[in-house]
Amino acid sequence: ESRFVVGLLLLKHMFGLSDEGVCERWVYDPYFQHFTGETFFQHSFPHERSDLTHWRKRLGDKLDLLLAESLRVAHDSGALRTRDLARVTVDTTVQPKNIAFPTDAKLLHAAIKGLNRLARRHGVRLRQSYVRVARQAAMMAGRYAHAKQLSRHHREVRFLRTRLGRLIRDIRRRIAGRQTIEAAFEGPLSRASQVRSQRQRQRGWKLYSFHAPEVECIGKGKARAPYEFGVKVSIVTTNACSPGGQFVLHAVALPGNPYDGHTLRDVVEDTQRLTGREIERVYVDKGYRGHDAPHPRRVFISGQKRGVFGTIKRELRRRSAVEPLIGHLKEEGHLGRCYLKGRASDAANAVLTAAEYNFRRILAWIRILLRLILYALIGGLCDQTSLNHAS
Repeated sequence: ESRFVVGLLLLKHMFGLSDEGVCERWVYDPYFQHFTGETFFQHSFPHERSDLTHWRKRLGDKLDLLLAESLRVAHDSGALRTRDLARVTVDTTVQPKNIAFPTDAKLLHAAIKGLNRLARRHGVRLRQSYVRVARQAAMMAGRYAHAKQLSRHHREVRFLRTRLGRLIRDIRRRIAGRQTIEAAFEGPLSRASQVRSQRQRQRGWKLYSFHAPEVECIGKGKARAPYEFGVKVSIVTTNACSPGGQFVLHAVALPGNPYDGHTLRDVVEDTQRLTGREIERVYVDKGYRGHDAPHPRRVFISGQKRGVFGTIKRELRRRSAVEPLIGHLKEEGHLGRCYLKGRASDAANAVLTAAEYNFRRILAWIRILLRLILYALIGGLCDQTSLNHAS
């Protein structure tokens, strides 16, 4: 069963499918079935779709072994050279979460809907639900904001905040003394209180999604996306272009939005443990200034002049090659939007995306080798035919 589920997770990420999509395609695709270890064609899916979720949680940190296995296969097939593991490029990006852009009106409306949904599930009768008036107020707040009618917009937001406060107090009165229901409402009520109390320019932690409290606001200085909402992810790639292309050596989610330079030590040590090869040179951008790497003289920062010459200067110019690779991880893989729930799922999604990228590079390398073999065979047949005609 382990091989089946791991193969299914790889196929999902390699072909950009959802959990439901990969289960549906597995039924009618014999190549998918063979990849997951089936010897006879199956006409129905042998497991539940939810098994993928359970196995992602069970695997946890062991998914790094899948990334290490992809590097081993790449090395054995000739797509990755051993010497390329010693010189790496490190960069960070944002893995966005599948949430709407957070505004005060949207968050307040989501909190009202979420509390009402939970109250219906547990049979808590409310004095008033405020669902209908909250929907109308949230809609008008968006319209007023679009029309730059800010006083009217703020009036609707105040209306939503007041109704949410009434709903929170009503629920707390009605569940007082009922320990089981109080435990079920503890998290949602805490999040709703946070949504009601937080303000635009306050310092400290903020809630950006009612259903995904782990989401963080990260600013990368992009013109088209000044702020992104998700989790920071560190990516380590080979600096040189191997015969099979650039490969991802390490990927890890960094919750808490830490400073890039303060993550370099752990990232380098984990990469060396994963590849089994000591890293000789690390190339990073200016976001890593003031880093904590164990060997500072082996780290070269973009724009650095001192100690940069010859091969190092040429390799430092290749540092920017990590940017299109991250673009491929986001567009062709699942790094561009995480649909999974929780911090553990954010970490699993990052590692699985890196592993599937490596396997896609291996498949492309095998296609190139097969094409060269076919060209050689066709060329040999053509030469033999020309010799026969000449004789």
